[in-house]
Amino acid sequence: MPIRLLPPDVAGKIAAGEVVERPASVVKELVENSIDAGAAEVRVEIREGGQRLIRVGDNGRGIPEDEVALAFARHATSKLTDVSDLDQIETLGFRGEALASIAAVSQVTLLSRPREQAVGQHLRVEGGQVVRQEGRGSPAGTVVTVEHLFRNVPARLKFLRQPQTEAGHIHSIVTNYALAYPGIRFSLTSDERLVFQSSGNGQLYDVLIAIYGLDLAEQLLEIEGAGNGQETEASHPAVAVSGFVSTPALHRANRRYITLFVNRRWIQDNSLSHAVAQAYHGMLPVGRHPLAVVLLDMDPTEVDVNVHPTKREVRFRNGRLVFGAVQRAVRRTLVEQAPVPSLGQRPQSWIVPDQFAAARDWQRRQALMAAGRDAAGRDAADDAQLALELRRAQGELQPVGPVRLPLLRVVGQVGQTYVVAEGPQGMYLIDQHAAHERVLYERMLADHNEQEVTSQTLLEPATLDLDPMLSGVLGEHLASLNRVGFALEPFGRSSYLLRAIPSILAAQGAMAGSDAREIMVDILEMLQQGDDPLADRAEERLIAAVCKRAAVKAGQTLSAEEMQQLVRQLEQCESPRTCPHGRPTVLHFSAQQLEKEFGRR
Repeated sequence: MPIRLLPPDVAGKIAAGEVVERPASVVKELVENSIDAGAAEVRVEIREGGQRLIRVGDNGRGIPEDEVALAFARHATSKLTDVSDLDQIETLGFRGEALASIAAVSQVTLLSRPREQAVGQHLRVEGGQVVRQEGRGSPAGTVVTVEHLFRNVPARLKFLRQPQTEAGHIHSIVTNYALAYPGIRFSLTSDERLVFQSSGNGQLYDVLIAIYGLDLAEQLLEIEGAGNGQETEASHPAVAVSGFVSTPALHRANRRYITLFVNRRWIQDNSLSHAVAQAYHGMLPVGRHPLAVVLLDMDPTEVDVNVHPTKREVRFRNGRLVFGAVQRAVRRTLVEQAPVPSLGQRPQSWIVPDQFAAARDWQRRQALMAAGRDAAGRDAADDAQLALELRRAQGELQPVGPVRLPLLRVVGQVGQTYVVAEGPQGMYLIDQHAAHERVLYERMLADHNEQEVTSQTLLEPATLDLDPMLSGVLGEHLASLNRVGFALEPFGRSSYLLRAIPSILAAQGAMAGSDAREIMVDILEMLQQGDDPLADRAEERLIAAVCKRAAVKAGQTLSAEEMQQLVRQLEQCESPRTCPHGRPTVLHFSAQQLEKEFGRR
């Protein structure tokens, strides 16, 4: 095909794809413009998760009459004048792409009036072109209304999630900027219901209460005096660290609750998230993550914010210095302020019915017969001898196949995490959590396929007051959750009533209302993470999440009988080598490997 220039409308839609990924992207860009305009109040209104309507209003400086139309031109901005300004960006926006990109994929109306002008300007933009401009009375500030997002880009439209889910992403945008700018009064209205409002009194703690509630906010510790504007290294200015972190008793199933800001810019940075997590080393259960709001203030010349189309990623001139500053600040806060945790009721064992006894006996008889021996009169103490006999009878054994495990004899437990077992081909280390996940998953999946999933009714229904993000996840999976053993029903706004849980969870001792709420939040967070290989099969993914929560945990002491039952049940699984999320359940060390390591061959 010949090389040719793309039509302007096509080029505009392609460019918009880098900036506008979903309705939340529009809200982010417009809110940032309001903040940069010096607004003391930012109002966000959405309908149908932002797909039908997004309206962002503020009381900022407004746009002068002769610049209103220019604001929709690509690369038109008031925040940069030449390339040297990129070295010290202090505003949230700077590329001049937001309004042009939004207008390319929606219908946009803008009403703006600076305080010094008597009349505001009203613009209507469609397909990136201004179709109407007129004077109109309005309060000082700017209101941008975006309608029918992606209607002219069907390829992008079909990838949007349900309105509840999209509304949850918008809620995250608004609440995170409320955390970054506690002196600005933010509000969010979804389908004519006020779902969030901050006071704008400048107190970060009050914003945390508005987002998470008083009970959770009381479990947060303030990061105090970190940085103090002093030099941390001779050649680098200090990194001032502030914010709040959770006590070790408060933790979540994923890192979504670690929120990071650099010079009030909300960012994503795996290294800094790891720095926060590392500060909790030895304080949290395996696989759990803290809640943290960490704000970094530093010289803008020390950070490059122009590295990603959405401006969510940044690059530090001295990343190691920043990493260390965050880790030390959080660790010091925990060491100096964290209270002694109260003793909670935690199950010390788990219930596993011995339903595979007959199958185990049959497998044992078959193995003995293969060795040319009669099974009569044998017991578990002969398993080691049996392994040797099998090896002599079969000659040099082939590597273990991809499906079934051989008959194993439990030897013990290492680190309250791994079960040590002996088999005909050497030694096996079994991850007790991953193995139990696999056992529960196959059992529950079989029950689900036979439509025999059973539920356990709670003694008292539990009320789930969820943030809009998790409420959207629950709404999206509500029918599937009820099909796998939960009994959930809407209870107004972002709340749901939980009446029953799958029996497989009840068997682990989780029957109190508070336990049920914690279980449900954990499962929703796992689903929201969306990174497991079962994502294309919703109900299998739900079952995997339930089993992950129900399975025995690392760090839990198991009795010899419990270990034996777990291993026998794993042997009966169709896919015993991995947990439902793809992690290995078993590591095998052959007899030849062991002999070689000990210098016997």
